[in-house]
Amino acid sequence: MTTFRDRNDAGRALADRLTALIGEPDVIVLGLVRGGVPVAEVIARRLDAPLDVITVRKLGLPGAPEVAFGAIGPGGAQVLNERMASRLSPAEVADVDRQERAELDRRERLYRADRPPLDLTDRTALIVDDGLATGATARAAVQVARHLGARRVVAAAPVGSQEAYELLSAEADQVVCPQHPTDFTAVSAYYDDFHEVSDDEVTAMLTATA
Repeated sequence: MTTFRDRNDAGRALADRLTALIGEPDVIVLGLVRGGVPVAEVIARRLDAPLDVITVRKLGLPGAPEVAFGAIGPGGAQVLNERMASRLSPAEVADVDRQERAELDRRERLYRADRPPLDLTDRTALIVDDGLATGATARAAVQVARHLGARRVVAAAPVGSQEAYELLSAEADQVVCPQHPTDFTAVSAYYDDFHEVSDDEVTAMLTATA
């Protein structure tokens, strides 16, 4: 089991696995808010590619919010798991969407500031997170990236559970996750420093690489 000092250390290790993307002009590195952004920043610098964020909110079942029936992203993107969403009425779906979109819009305003809306048309979207526990957020981000026009979607994380790796592999064109042990416990177990990344840290990183 390989552990990392912090997210920057994990980013350097993960960047070594992504060097095939160096020189591809259409690559954009997308950090999953918030913990994926420090990892993505290191990778973007290594690949000499633009850094941005992809803001995704899972849509949870009323009364069981941990069970996702879909996800939303910027630009009005909505991806539904039809089997799960069919348990709800259109009004219930709309209500959950409205609640989650309020938070998504808040984060978009905060992180995007004066930058234009995210447009992935014909791009290779490299979605980066600091780890994959269930992989649900990363899977939702892959679907949202396709909705936003991405031609190819690569998902990358330094570590994840075997189950998350397999589920994500069914969604993305490529998954780069060097460690995906069957005895995975938690993402934090693989970091010495796994502090909660703040909004201010995210905006500072985006400003520095603009």
